[in-house]
Amino acid sequence: MKEELSILIQAQYPLIYLVTPEEERAEQAIAKIAQLGSTTNAAANSGNPSNSQYSRVFVWTMTRGMVEYGQTRPSPQHNTISPEAAIQWVIQQREPGLFIFKDLHDFIADAGVKRALRDAILAAKGTEKIMILMSPVQQVPIELEKDVVVLDFPLPDMSELNQVLSRQLDKVKGRRITTEVREKLLKAALGLTKDEAEKVYRKAYVKAGRLTEEEVEIVLSEKKQLIRRNGILEYIEEDETIEAIGGLEELKRWLKQRSNAFTERAREYGLPQPKGMLILGVPGCGKSLIAKTTSRLWGLPILRLDMGRVYDGSMVGRSEANLRNALKTAESISPAILFIDELDKSFAGGTGSADSDGGTSSRIFGSFLTWMQEKTSPVFVMATANRIERLPGEFLRKGRFDEIFFVDLPTPEERQAIFQIHLGKRRDDISRFDLDQLAKISEGFSGAEIEQAIIAAMYEAFAQDREFTQLDIIATIKATLPLSRTMTEQVTALRDWARTRARPAASSTAEYQRLEF
Repeated sequence: MKEELSILIQAQYPLIYLVTPEEERAEQAIAKIAQLGSTTNAAANSGNPSNSQYSRVFVWTMTRGMVEYGQTRPSPQHNTISPEAAIQWVIQQREPGLFIFKDLHDFIADAGVKRALRDAILAAKGTEKIMILMSPVQQVPIELEKDVVVLDFPLPDMSELNQVLSRQLDKVKGRRITTEVREKLLKAALGLTKDEAEKVYRKAYVKAGRLTEEEVEIVLSEKKQLIRRNGILEYIEEDETIEAIGGLEELKRWLKQRSNAFTERAREYGLPQPKGMLILGVPGCGKSLIAKTTSRLWGLPILRLDMGRVYDGSMVGRSEANLRNALKTAESISPAILFIDELDKSFAGGTGSADSDGGTSSRIFGSFLTWMQEKTSPVFVMATANRIERLPGEFLRKGRFDEIFFVDLPTPEERQAIFQIHLGKRRDDISRFDLDQLAKISEGFSGAEIEQAIIAAMYEAFAQDREFTQLDIIATIKATLPLSRTMTEQVTALRDWARTRARPAASSTAEYQRLEF
């Protein structure tokens, strides 16, 4: 994007909207472009020095007015505090230059400011004067949409973060780190701003008195703060491993095969980065837990995208901006897993929302589909759904997800494994339980319902001040009506759809379908 900014400036685009929270770093980049432009043009027009362009950069803020950038004792230009007056001052300038306006989004909806900007765009034609609106918030009025170019200023890459880390290490005399530790510290800081990285490296040193591989966790904690500040994404920490899930061997095998899919070794081998997977299935059968435990299996952070927080009716365009910011945050800390639970509820009305919400859901749905199709960042989308008929067809076509898995009710062998896992979590010795009998009598139960049956049996025994037994579990199972019986039609319809359109998560079913084929 820095190269794109340089090209737009050289092409004399009169109005550029630069979205970034890093004012100082963006100013330095713009000043460098101005300096290079001036030097290049001066060399090309050595016989006419007056043609050297972009040698001056000015910065406007509502607190100081228009000030020339880079001056040791800058003095504000007279009467340029108000945005209209500052824009008028730019129009009156005869020399070319770059004029940065900070946080103009607070004023850009005002009719006077919009008119002043449109006048300035018209007056800037052929004058080599360029206005750059710099703000952490993207807010472009419809009157300016045809005249402005919007750019996202990128976060620091590995080379820039390396400079930050080197400066921190230079302050600590005699401290040296290996290349491997340096790479881990740099990768841990990806997604942070330059200032955030500098602060967290200082914090890691103050806390531990050193910067080593063990301090990577301190750097990663700053990423968790970044997610919390975002407000739409949630950083999930899962202690369970994928082995804590009973059954689903085909799905587990698929995930284990791709545990190193985001490494450089995979790129060198010629493998593309995985895009994502959709897990359909009966409620309570472990879809969400699979997504969470994949984070530990792959060694990647997992972020939950809460679509309920995306929608914001307080301001036109706010919901779309929330989604853009959330996806940008996920990309900034990639490689990562983006988890969307119950996708069928999140986008159920996405294709026909013009009457209900002015088309907001449709625009968000379209933006998300486009991002999924065109993203190049290593963000793996894991989505779960219970009601396939509520999902727009666009989600299910090839290219959106690498694979669509169907998680059915557990088989007898899987139910036995589920009982073993949940009983083993609560008692060291489970030899007194007949797992085969429990698996047989719990036919039609989901994994979540099996766990709740065990918990209910424990409560019953606890109230009587005794240890729970096989009979307690059997009693609670017989007293429970599972979802597969209360919602038989829904489960049957989902199974019928998935039989020929999705890949079974259970190894026994997958093997049967392969033999049948």
